Amino acid sequence: MWIDQRGSEILDTPECVRLLALAAKEDHIGRLAVTDGQSPLVVPLNFMFYEGEVFVRIGPGGLSDLVPDSLVSSEVDRVETDRAVAWSVLVRGRASKAAAGTQYGKAMPKPWVPEPGHIVLSIRPDVVTGRRFHLVPGISDVKAGACEMSPV
Repeated sequence: MWIDQRGSEILDTPECVRLLALAAKEDHIGRLAVTDGQSPLVVPLNFMFYEGEVFVRIGPGGLSDLVPDSLVSSEVDRVETDRAVAWSVLVRGRASKAAAGTQYGKAMPKPWVPEPGHIVLSIRPDVVTGRRFHLVPGISDVKAGACEMSPV
């Protein structure tokens, strides 16, 4: 185990893959990042992890015009308040349209939006990195997923 200069544990690839698979199984929301050629675009979405790749479903237009055959990043994180730890896993690689068919069956991500898209993208995990760290006192009292904004 390696600890960086700020006290975060650098996770090895098997642990990153384990956390990614666990997050997918528990229906966590991930984020997909791509560039439109001028600026980055990051969107939250449901995902699954199957046979070593990240899969997402999207609708036509927007992302479906940008993402296939592009280098993208996919990230998922979690705050475990009961253990007072947080972690994040980042997958970087090429996205491509998944082969048509039903080979993924019930494992396909089920988007929370009323009209989910039917374009399935797979993200090849060329680079997988992750970090875990202990929460500072008081932070573990904040519910997982909650975001508090304070005025500037």
